Amino acid sequence: MNKKIIGVFLISLIGTLLCGVIITYPRWSVLIKESSEEQIIETEITTDVEEAETDTVKIEIEAIPTPTPPPFEEYDISLMAVGDNLMHMGLVNSGRQSDGTYNFDLLYEDIAPYLDKADISIINQETIMAGNDKGFSGFPYFNTPIEIADAIEKAGFNVVLQSSNHTIDQGVEGLLYAYNVWKQHPGVMMVGIHENTEELHDIPIMEIEGIRFAILNYTYGPNLGAVPSNVQGHMNILCATREGSKTGELDFTRLDPAVIDDIKRADEMADIVIVCPHWGTEYATEPSKYQTEFAYQMAEAGADVIIGAHPHVPEPVEKITTSSGKSCLCYYSLGNYISTGQNGQSMLEGMAWVVFHVTEDDVYIDENKSGVLPLVMEYLSGPLRFEGVYALEDYTDELASKHGIRSWGGVNLSVEKLKEWSSSIFGEWSISKDYILSQ
Repeated sequence: MNKKIIGVFLISLIGTLLCGVIITYPRWSVLIKESSEEQIIETEITTDVEEAETDTVKIEIEAIPTPTPPPFEEYDISLMAVGDNLMHMGLVNSGRQSDGTYNFDLLYEDIAPYLDKADISIINQETIMAGNDKGFSGFPYFNTPIEIADAIEKAGFNVVLQSSNHTIDQGVEGLLYAYNVWKQHPGVMMVGIHENTEELHDIPIMEIEGIRFAILNYTYGPNLGAVPSNVQGHMNILCATREGSKTGELDFTRLDPAVIDDIKRADEMADIVIVCPHWGTEYATEPSKYQTEFAYQMAEAGADVIIGAHPHVPEPVEKITTSSGKSCLCYYSLGNYISTGQNGQSMLEGMAWVVFHVTEDDVYIDENKSGVLPLVMEYLSGPLRFEGVYALEDYTDELASKHGIRSWGGVNLSVEKLKEWSSSIFGEWSISKDYILSQ
């Protein structure tokens, strides 16, 4: 009797356990899935239909997808450049303070909005700084206060061209003094002159947002027919030495082969090559035969942009296309940035504006955003003093009537005449200040 009771009890117990398994099985599936999710591996529990009777559980593990990198965001890099910082004595005296010190910040205040917009900003320092203790002088043998370097850096220029026909106005000693002045201004990359002759063919490189710019500066020569032996190697010369000359006599009709070599090496080292030659004929608003020939040779060698100085008046902008199909944007001359010259067209100047567009695979000049902004430099007479630099579009006949150039006689400056010159020289490359500032 007791055995029967025990048997019934065991059968009931086994039945209860089996029912529990059947009832709770779905909950086990959930627990398995939750456990697998905690291990950051997504699993799917499936029961093969054919194997359902054996209660076999099959687990499939899905591969983790590789993240897709974000698309490359294209961007622009902008360059602005102005012409000759030609420090006549009227401009030197404009910076003299009541206590006898010098400050030249006023010379660059009017172009501050453009400097703020530019990533690369270039100015041609036409005159040399040989030391204030030597006293100051204007044409023909300039010596400019060293405080001009302070103002240039403070204004926001980060490239200075120092190789000009006035570089050795105060001898090689003046050149070396100026070199050391610029060493005290680490925010400015000065190009064109050298302390050590071994550095003559070094390639100056500036990197902006991952893009490498080579910036080269040469002058056709000093105000001599030859380069003195003690100067050779200290300044970059554009023209070749006359064949057979033992005295460094220059041949102004031939480009120095070393310039081509420099440009080719720069093209290998940098993404963009900018060449700044001091060349041309003074007061000629059209480039000379040698300017156009040299420009083409430099473009063939790898120059992307050419920005010229020296004529003291603006000259045209040209897109050069080489035999290989390469393009180069050439500003033959931007004219003077500041001066107290006596030539009416010297009061008209250009500010180069170049936009480089960067893609994932390339960087190129965006011609639709590049051009030249016409400017007018105003000075007063009695005494000669700097007054301002204006966008031509803002210049008025009232300002023209007060211009100090009238004191020299023979110059009748007017807005109409300035616009006529600007249209003739810059043509379709002329752009407005709002166009630049809106970029």
